[in-house]
Amino acid sequence: MEALAMKNVSSHCSIADIDDYDLSKLLDKPRLNVDRQRSFDERSLSELSMGLNRGSVENFENVYSPVPRSGYSTPGSSSRLSFEPHPMIAEAWEALRRSLVYFKGQPVGTIAAYDHASEEVLNYDQVFVRDFVPSALAFLMNGEPDIVKNFLLKTLQLQAWEKRIDRFKLGEGAMPASFKVLHDPERKTDTVVADFGESAIGRVAPVDSGFWWIILLRAYTKSTGDLSLAESAECQKGMRLILALCLSEGFDTFPTLLCADGCSMIDRRMGIYGYPIEIQALFFMALRCALAMLKHDAQGKEFIERIAKRLNALTFHMRSYFWLDFRQLNDIYRYKTEEYSHTAVNKFNVIPDSIPEWVFDFMPTRGGYFIGNISPARMDFRWFALGNCVAILCSLATPEQSAAIMDLIEERWEELVGEMPLKICYPAIESHEWRIVTGCDPKNTRWSYHNGGSWPVLLWLLTAACIKTGRPQIARRAIDLAETRLLKDGWPEYYDGKLGRYIGKQARKFQTWSIAGYLVAKMMLEDPSHLGMISLEEDKLMKPLIKRSSSWTC
Repeated sequence: MEALAMKNVSSHCSIADIDDYDLSKLLDKPRLNVDRQRSFDERSLSELSMGLNRGSVENFENVYSPVPRSGYSTPGSSSRLSFEPHPMIAEAWEALRRSLVYFKGQPVGTIAAYDHASEEVLNYDQVFVRDFVPSALAFLMNGEPDIVKNFLLKTLQLQAWEKRIDRFKLGEGAMPASFKVLHDPERKTDTVVADFGESAIGRVAPVDSGFWWIILLRAYTKSTGDLSLAESAECQKGMRLILALCLSEGFDTFPTLLCADGCSMIDRRMGIYGYPIEIQALFFMALRCALAMLKHDAQGKEFIERIAKRLNALTFHMRSYFWLDFRQLNDIYRYKTEEYSHTAVNKFNVIPDSIPEWVFDFMPTRGGYFIGNISPARMDFRWFALGNCVAILCSLATPEQSAAIMDLIEERWEELVGEMPLKICYPAIESHEWRIVTGCDPKNTRWSYHNGGSWPVLLWLLTAACIKTGRPQIARRAIDLAETRLLKDGWPEYYDGKLGRYIGKQARKFQTWSIAGYLVAKMMLEDPSHLGMISLEEDKLMKPLIKRSSSWTC
């Protein structure tokens, strides 16, 4: 809905009508420079749950976080970090701009990969919601917010479509996995075709798209100070529809979100069904971002109250049951089973013999992380990079837990970083387990693709987590590694091998989020104030967790 920010446009107009609006009209509104008042982001959840009647988004402190523009050829060096411009930067910007997708003359996103050498295009020529996030952050950091605004509006328009897969109707709030713009030069028309999972490998709808959309809407607002987009009736409705999907009541006894395999960045069968850490961390972050942007009108207040309650329960659950360090591992190793009633310690009835051998050697005395998954009689002890980095950024992890995650990365550098940042998960699953868990997936063989592959796009998340925890030297070390090969190798999608030494066997070249991830990491390290658009501070008035296992005191 290109004219969503204009109050006189109905949110119920047809797709044909909507496509006739010119995106350029949206860019006429002046940006708002708001006063630096107390941040809605940092308002206490306990205050919100008490139902305080405050104003709308205008109340949040320092919404406008203007950041210096980084020139795309040679960003200014930082004397504090002795940051020298790297010749890769100009090449990266050129490649990123080459990936831009236009709708009626206006940029609306970036394609997944610009690899013309590949025999199969598949869906790499489409704009993916999750893939565009690092591209969007790069443009915001470079003072080019218009493309981000266009993208947010175009995907919001697609959310309004009726979504059917094999005669089954998806939830109204579902966001697309991707979309493609079809140009007809003869008729001089542009048409958008969206994929909500009906064309995806495995036919799984993306759970993370809606969360990334909310997170990106906040990043745009924080970067520009333009409140009009987030406050528009259409964006408010879009957020509420996403929230209605993930906050719906059901039979689940956990505050976490139940998901299928393939619903996130790991979009193939990899045994992450249940309550994957990536989705829980994004869920938590999206709830907190929505809390900052929802209006306190009749509809908004209902969701604000539901979010506050869910966040309190989710925070306790994740910090208590997903957290693993040396002491907690020792506790699980000594668990008794078949416990009943509220006094049970082993609440999920996890059999100690199910703990894999590798985790005992992997777990350092000092350090910890959020494990991959928990459900009845099952703990997935694998390390997942995206979930742990997002947990730091959104303050799902306590400051102590955030420090412990960084300790783990330093202690297990060879395993988690190796020669190319960053392992998407660790360790790889092999042999008979690989056959069972992946269904003999030929692309997810050991130490490849989602199965222990190294993904350069994760560099921006690692850098953001490093800056937030006061460990920029870790980010510098990882970026230095990436710069030795990324450009020379043609910006691959992923690398293979235990150390990430080999270009992925089926990796696309000129993968856009590999390019954008590098640029965001460089600009963030150059100017750490950029972190503000993607980071949330801890809520000081949240009920403190009783620290049962604290790796930093070992």
